[in-house]
Amino acid sequence: MAMSEVASNAVVKPLWNRRRPPKELIPHDDVHGRPDSASFPSGHTAAAVGFTGAVAAVWPTAGAACVLPAAAVAVQRVHSGAHYPSDVAAGAAIGGLGAWAVHRLPRLLRRLIL
Repeated sequence: MAMSEVASNAVVKPLWNRRRPPKELIPHDDVHGRPDSASFPSGHTAAAVGFTGAVAAVWPTAGAACVLPAAAVAVQRVHSGAHYPSDVAAGAAIGGLGAWAVHRLPRLLRRLIL
């Protein structure tokens, strides 16, 4: 989770200084308190998917239980007007890659070193 959020917020987000969706695109009036930071990618979604993927790698049943809350985070980020759908998709990809890296890279590094 931490790796995914750091990759999203500290590495990718500064590269794309994408503005948040304009309030006019949000079909409801409950749009307030949006962050001033860049929109792309969604760090919340990256963290949620990263957590879900990391849990699923070691405990598949618990990981399956985490899928719905992670999806809810992604939907909420778009619904609240904080992100475009592509921001959430990129965050999910970063989260999945982060979970994969945390699970697989130590084993790959041990093979290369030993």
